[in-house]
Amino acid sequence: MTDPIFILSVGVLIVVGGIIGLKLHPFLALLLGAFVVALMTPATVIEQFALAKGTAPAAALALSKKGIGERIATEFGNTCAKIGILIAMAAIIGKCMLESGAAERIIRSVLRLTGIDKAPAAFLVSSFFLGIPVFFDTVLFLMIPLAKAMTLRIGKNYLLLVLCIMAGAAMANSLVPPAPGPLFLIGEMHIPIGLMMIAGTIVGLFTITAGYFFALWANKKWPIELRDSLDAKLEDLKSIAAKETKHLPGLGVSLLPVLIPIVFICADTFLSNLFKPGETQSPFLSNLIAVVKFFGDKNIAIVTGGIAALLLLASQKKDNKEGLTPFVQAALMSGGGIILITAAGGAFGGMLQQTGISARIADMTKEYQMALIPMAFFIAAVVRTAQGSATVALITASGILSGMANNANLEFHPVYLGLAIGCGSKLVPWMNDAGFWIICKLSNLTEKEALKTISPLLVVMGLTGLVVIMIGAKLFPLV
Repeated sequence: MTDPIFILSVGVLIVVGGIIGLKLHPFLALLLGAFVVALMTPATVIEQFALAKGTAPAAALALSKKGIGERIATEFGNTCAKIGILIAMAAIIGKCMLESGAAERIIRSVLRLTGIDKAPAAFLVSSFFLGIPVFFDTVLFLMIPLAKAMTLRIGKNYLLLVLCIMAGAAMANSLVPPAPGPLFLIGEMHIPIGLMMIAGTIVGLFTITAGYFFALWANKKWPIELRDSLDAKLEDLKSIAAKETKHLPGLGVSLLPVLIPIVFICADTFLSNLFKPGETQSPFLSNLIAVVKFFGDKNIAIVTGGIAALLLLASQKKDNKEGLTPFVQAALMSGGGIILITAAGGAFGGMLQQTGISARIADMTKEYQMALIPMAFFIAAVVRTAQGSATVALITASGILSGMANNANLEFHPVYLGLAIGCGSKLVPWMNDAGFWIICKLSNLTEKEALKTISPLLVVMGLTGLVVIMIGAKLFPLV
């Protein structure tokens, strides 16, 4: 009854059965799943979990003595701390860009450059390269409003555009530093950052190509129309789409809400890698780094982008007597629901982690007699599916395999093991994954639609990556 695998199975049954079978709201199903998982987890297991993470013995004991409600609320709050401001401001940016006509202006420019047929491919490649310096969820927040505007412009392919955005952002997040997971992985496995960036980009381009072909197939098999939502009424979007280009904001101004967060976050990432803490710099350079670091914080960067979006909307709605309040209210109503569901998913995933599921999986696979590359892939995939976090899967799998990666008798460079872990961490996103809920609610896909399109998309890309990595290790061992 206390076996982590059994507790995981019960949690899965409650969440999936509650949402799909009993038609419960995801927020309620996830909280119920978190409560049952927490109730089934013994205090000694929670203490061991905390100690394994490096928590001080006194703090680990205190955690194990906390009540179920407090532990769930803590994980709920931790998830809110990570994504609350991001989602709220991203909802405002998306609403402002749609209502001001900025998204429509960007889409018209993209279509002139690529043509209608190549628009999905442009979304795919853009989201991949955006996903390298920018957090995965930030890419979704910035790109989904553009997908809605693009769908209205071309009249079709909404699911294809959403899947292209998801494919690009997800693979960059797990393969190419400076994303957090790959950064930890290369440190643990002693892989040069430049090599990981180059190899991750190459493998990533193969995987997103496979993802693109899957997206084309899924779009034909399950075409999904753009739907009404609180923050993006179709009637309003259609009226904007009918405007002449001269009545829309300029392209440079339209791009500002998207470019400001990206530029600040990229600049912070670049300077952080270029100058290590403690190094002596000139006063000018020190001040520049301090300013970039301040604005490069993901929350401050997105707030700055939100201010630009609000100013853009204000300039387009000068004659509106009610001001910006109705638009912001609609955006926050939509964003608030996403925050609640995502945080509940974080609480459920947090309770699963406290069962010791990662350690159990590590123990089950330590004697696994497979080739190292598929084994690395398999361990990361099982951990990701079990507890929902790609970053935790990367950390767990790299911890298990770091000793093998530094083995002098290894027939290929450890970068291939790192890439295999990155691809494995994509399998399988479902209801214990905060990213699953973000993409569901931003795109207005139902849970069923997401499970049969987004989940298989990442499986296809992960498996493609495994094949490419094994071929690369055989043909170009780099040792």
